[in-house]
Amino acid sequence: MTITRGLLIGGEETAASGGRTIDDIDPYTGDVIATVAASSPDDVRKAVDEAERAFPAWSISTPSDRRRILLKAADLMESKAESLAATLTGETGGTFGWGMFNAGFAASILREAAAATTAPLGQVLATDTPGALSLSLRQPSGVVAAFAPWNAPFILGIRSIAIAIAMGNTVVLKPSEQAPLTSGLLLADILREAGLPEGVCNVVTNAPADAGEIAEVLISDPRVAKVSFTGSTKIGRIIGVLAAQNLKPAVLELGGKNSLIVLGDADLDYAVNAVAFAAYMNSGQICMCADRIIVQKSVAGEFLDRLANKTKSLAYGDPKSPETVVGPLINQQAAERVARLVDEAVSSGSKIVAGGGKAQGAVYAPTVLSGVSRGQRIVTEEIFGPVCTVDIVETEGEAVALANSTSYGLTAGILTENVGRGFEVAKQLRTGIVHVNDQSVDDEAQAPFGGVGDSGYGRFGGQAGIDAFTTTRWVTMQMGHKHFPF
Repeated sequence: MTITRGLLIGGEETAASGGRTIDDIDPYTGDVIATVAASSPDDVRKAVDEAERAFPAWSISTPSDRRRILLKAADLMESKAESLAATLTGETGGTFGWGMFNAGFAASILREAAAATTAPLGQVLATDTPGALSLSLRQPSGVVAAFAPWNAPFILGIRSIAIAIAMGNTVVLKPSEQAPLTSGLLLADILREAGLPEGVCNVVTNAPADAGEIAEVLISDPRVAKVSFTGSTKIGRIIGVLAAQNLKPAVLELGGKNSLIVLGDADLDYAVNAVAFAAYMNSGQICMCADRIIVQKSVAGEFLDRLANKTKSLAYGDPKSPETVVGPLINQQAAERVARLVDEAVSSGSKIVAGGGKAQGAVYAPTVLSGVSRGQRIVTEEIFGPVCTVDIVETEGEAVALANSTSYGLTAGILTENVGRGFEVAKQLRTGIVHVNDQSVDDEAQAPFGGVGDSGYGRFGGQAGIDAFTTTRWVTMQMGHKHFPF
């Protein structure tokens, strides 16, 4: 049965003003799983109206009330995890296990946001003024424009709004056109069921052709105070420019070209499992996935053989099959793009060690490439598919230089049995995140998450997340009368 959903504006589900809809497609079967409203600019402005109307009351709501709602939402995410995961599989092609992980981690983000409601929100400052109290206060910013992607929809959808709501802001969420249910509408449903007041979280879905216009109307609205965007670097640049033109602070969590360094003293069984997880989890469609495996020459031959065998053993295809590890990409076009990247690399002299071949609909086989060269697109572009390249180096210094030879800077991993050695290498990497003796796809709800360079700026999580979605005010209180010179 096909689901029909409208926009969520002011706590009410409503059709788009022009009556337009879009089909939500299962990437593996091609079936329509939902029909969703396609908003117009007028709908966006109405959503901002409702968010602005809800802000005064929500911004002064007690921390205990906000915490209670967020904690209840976390419990609901967990209790509904199986049905949510099934919807994620149908909408994005992710495996059931990936869907369950998404729901569980989203619950963790909600609980961390709940904890943030009672975090310290200011400082007492030193002052040279006698009889004065000088304070630095963090206060809610206002209406937040949030953009959520499709690839980890529960995690990244909740991350884009949870801390903003916890801090007393209201939001207008624009979910991905590829996952309007799981990156937007279902999350808002859970928050509403948990008791979130009307207008605090509004959701506007849209047709792909209208995405640019909808984003521009939302960001340029003078009532929007801050912007939260998670997605590709290409679109992130556009969002960043729009935010800057309208003098709106933004948090941009963008793509990655992440390296996993295997040093000569690494446990090779552990390293192979870590690399396979980092390269192929969610079919390589995670901003933290390891595109580039950099291996010291002393262990390269044995490592490459073991990685090839591991990759060939991974079941891929139907995401509904419990044996499947690597499901389809988000659509056939994405799989064909990955196939072209591999074919171009091979035509330029690279070697397929495992996988390769043509796209089978939206499915592409997990693949390992060796012998890649600097000018190939597979080396310079984010792959965002189940493919990794293997580079062989002599020294740690070469490994660091190669890992840093990209404009991206999101995350990295260093595999070594000598943690001290790994830490020294970690300090030299230009990334927002680095994991020693672990792989690149690692996350914790309370940690500051974000990158540098083409991977964006700003941070979600921890104190950095609180700071990102609040505004600093300097407030003084004079205990007596001051003397004025005239």
